[in-house]
Amino acid sequence: MLIRQKSEIPSSEITPKREYMNRRAFMAAAGAGVAAVAGGRALRGLAKAAPVDAAEQLATVKSPLSTQGLALTPLYDITHYNNFYEFGVNKDDPAKHAGSLRTRPWSIKVEGMVSKKKTFDIDDLLKLRPIEERVYRFRCVEAWSMVIPWAGYSLSEFIKQCDPLPSAKYIEFTSLDDPKQEPLPWDAGIQWPYTEGLRMDEAMHPLTLLTFGMYGEVLPNQDGAPVRVVVPWKYGFKSAKSIVKVKFVKDQPLTTWNLMAPNEYGFYSNVNPNHDHPRWSQKRERVIGAPIWKQLQPTLMFNGYADQVASLYQGMNLDKNY
Repeated sequence: MLIRQKSEIPSSEITPKREYMNRRAFMAAAGAGVAAVAGGRALRGLAKAAPVDAAEQLATVKSPLSTQGLALTPLYDITHYNNFYEFGVNKDDPAKHAGSLRTRPWSIKVEGMVSKKKTFDIDDLLKLRPIEERVYRFRCVEAWSMVIPWAGYSLSEFIKQCDPLPSAKYIEFTSLDDPKQEPLPWDAGIQWPYTEGLRMDEAMHPLTLLTFGMYGEVLPNQDGAPVRVVVPWKYGFKSAKSIVKVKFVKDQPLTTWNLMAPNEYGFYSNVNPNHDHPRWSQKRERVIGAPIWKQLQPTLMFNGYADQVASLYQGMNLDKNY
């Protein structure tokens, strides 16, 4: 069953994607110092004139798994308000610094409890299945949210190609760890590389997306290029970015934020308005890009995807297993 909600902003009022700069135009402008001139207005002006690189476009098909009736967050906000600590801890740091990330060549190693270790090239993965556009809510543990038209296909399609053993109960994701490409990892105080994990039934759920793009183009560097996962009913940090390795394991894997602060970031990290973060409430969220009078909204259980995923946690105490 799809979750439907009345659109907050008519589609005719959503600023077209091409009004916002692509990442190459931004990086070129920032390198030349233009970013310091007149702030966002200068960048948006560059975006209008910047041509879309055909190599960055993705052929997508509409997905029936899209969440219907939601106003999309403008691309500028999605690409300039990010958590990607390998490029800095401030929300605008990834857009400033992620130009150093090289997304080709790129491959994902498959290890652990599989019939045979494998390595997948990113371009082969792009051809594995039709790329779908899926509009999902995206909720951050810091109590802000977006609505993003992601591009990819169900992670389960990739997992089938990995041929995991029946004894594999979890999947662990490892992100790129390269100080030459990621200039500011020391700033976050995190033990690298960044790792995340899912239970196998969570990873195999149709909503869990192996993601290559957004707004019909490849992922901007600051949003996890060239490949990430998106798990729409969980807080955003569960959606690992710039993945270079997946490992199938029997036991629950150790994950970055759960290791750093287990009292704040649980392994499951399902969006649950009834379980507050120790330092703030999760009952409401700020909708990035919405008119100021509509920005503060109630948080939905499982981020609005309860009908699809609540059965995965039947009988679990979701306040204890946060």
